Amino acid sequence: MKTEYAQVSVIGDREENQDRVGIAASADSILLMVFDGMGGHSDGALAAATALQVVGAAFEQASKPLLDPRGFLYSVLALAHDAVVAVGSEVAIDYRPRATCALALVQDGGMFRAHIGDSRIYHLRNGRVLDRSRDHSHVEVLIQEGAITEQQAQEHPMRNFVESCIGGDWPVPEICVTGKQALQQGDTVLVCTDGFWSGLAEPGMARVATATGVSIEDSISDLCGRAVSVNAPYSDNSTVAGLRWLGDEA
Repeated sequence: MKTEYAQVSVIGDREENQDRVGIAASADSILLMVFDGMGGHSDGALAAATALQVVGAAFEQASKPLLDPRGFLYSVLALAHDAVVAVGSEVAIDYRPRATCALALVQDGGMFRAHIGDSRIYHLRNGRVLDRSRDHSHVEVLIQEGAITEQQAQEHPMRNFVESCIGGDWPVPEICVTGKQALQQGDTVLVCTDGFWSGLAEPGMARVATATGVSIEDSISDLCGRAVSVNAPYSDNSTVAGLRWLGDEA
């Protein structure tokens, strides 16, 4: 595989960065990971860090390329959920550590994605959003039903409420895992927290992220800065892992 990838996390206007981001790569597979500790719950950073460690370790130990990418993504997020629940098992349920997450696995010329909550995966091509993940939230349902627009969702009173997350109670949460999406040369994949995407209009995000002659690191650093600036003085942590697909090795 020929790829270019980078990760950026900016604290914004918060006292603590509760996001965690990682990229694990081998010759055959690359895994982009973000975890967003939920600030309304204690130890959100611990939840995000615990989940990142579990998923990253499982990827490192797995044979690659992965034989069953979708099964791997589902199972590692279930394991991460169990680990975060265990960390908070002695705490009253309303105060247990929690996090949202998003993963993108790139191998065999395509991307497989998984997410829980409102951390997102974007697939960008030629300066536009080809596809994105759909949040586990009431606001996302309203968008899909046509009741509100993406722009109206930014001001909706329930915009920060998610309906699925890692941690909390023992039952495995809703995990969305997709099949393979083919990648073309020049495609860009962004895996990000809500503090990133909530401050950016999708057309502008896509143009910046896919600009020719600009490295993926510079592109996502620029976008993180824009997101924090737009949401100031109440900006959330802004975190993204980005990958640009340059094609298969000849």
